[in-house]
Amino acid sequence: MRVLLSGYDSRGGVEPLVALAVQLRAQGAEVRVCAPPDDEFAQRLAGVGVEMVPVGQAVRPLVTGAEPPTAKGIPERAAELIAAQFAAGADGCDAVVATGLVPAVAGARSVAELRGIPYVYATFQQLTLPTPHHPPRLTHAGLALPPETENRALWELEAQNINMLFKTALDTQRAAHGLPPVGSVLGYVVGDRPLLASDPVLDPWQETADLDVVQTGAWIVPDDRPLPADLETFLNAGEPPVYAGFGSMPMRASQDAARVAIEVIRAQGRRAVVGQGWADLGLADGRDDCFVVGEVNHQALFRRCAAVVHHGGAGTTTTATRSGAPQVVVAQSGDQPYWAGRVAELGIGAAHDGPVPTVESLSAALETALAAQARATAVAATIRTDGAEVAAKMVLDVMK
Repeated sequence: MRVLLSGYDSRGGVEPLVALAVQLRAQGAEVRVCAPPDDEFAQRLAGVGVEMVPVGQAVRPLVTGAEPPTAKGIPERAAELIAAQFAAGADGCDAVVATGLVPAVAGARSVAELRGIPYVYATFQQLTLPTPHHPPRLTHAGLALPPETENRALWELEAQNINMLFKTALDTQRAAHGLPPVGSVLGYVVGDRPLLASDPVLDPWQETADLDVVQTGAWIVPDDRPLPADLETFLNAGEPPVYAGFGSMPMRASQDAARVAIEVIRAQGRRAVVGQGWADLGLADGRDDCFVVGEVNHQALFRRCAAVVHHGGAGTTTTATRSGAPQVVVAQSGDQPYWAGRVAELGIGAAHDGPVPTVESLSAALETALAAQARATAVAATIRTDGAEVAAKMVLDVMK
């Protein structure tokens, strides 16, 4: 049995596919992953022995470039992504699991349709799933939705917006391969039985008659990499530090985020570990109470920290929650405000007010988080770790 996993996304969207790939191989399947051609993704997949098929442009330069991405040109970029999925194909594969950007997923499902093989959609938070229980929260290209009170009507409008952006490009590629046009791109992408790859405590799904969602739990691969020796030395030299890092966020609106975080952490009498991330954060000075890290085992590091200040990506939020460290979520975009809200609602940390931390605002949030240690420890014990295993079994069952 051969499975193609497709995920055009940043690190937070590729890492769960690593976990699923590992579990699929453990259950006897062959796996390859279509992902952006960033070196770090290739290295990560090579590290677990999984073949990578590069698709589209590298993501990191797009995210961290001098000019931020804008709505202008989205249909053209979507056409490129869809064409890249058709070019990658699924030769020799028996099923496709797809996640990530809507046009890339629509292209991946079209390839599965062309090959006559099963397709499964996966999402790492419920915000992309149409449900009467909440309105769309990840609207496309900044297309505003009117203040309707009925959620179903808002989802219909969101489906129309998605069609406006992506349908022409998708139908053009499909026609070139002998496939008929789709009705709703959103409905086509989500499919009949999507997988919600998030933890039910962090991201509780309410059942709805409109959609047969299977919540597997988050897809996590156990990380047994040792921490670097110099980081170990730093950690052992004093009390647990506070970690501050923002993952793949360029932090354009807050160029001094590292300086602010370090000042706030020091004011609390704590040491700091700063994650470079895609914003290339560094230290404010040469004092020995701070340490900067690049690619590192977050599962091991967060367990050694007094608190974790981060951007609120699905993977980072889950890892921090599992570690038992209280959190401050400085949400930047996308699904991050949702995760910030969930952290606050669960009482395991604080949602920072806005995307730009100041000394005053971050100090207040960190104080709140540090006071949540007992609750964070309790919730950590409830987080599932078998999500990728559950999902792998389901994918293989679909193929039978």
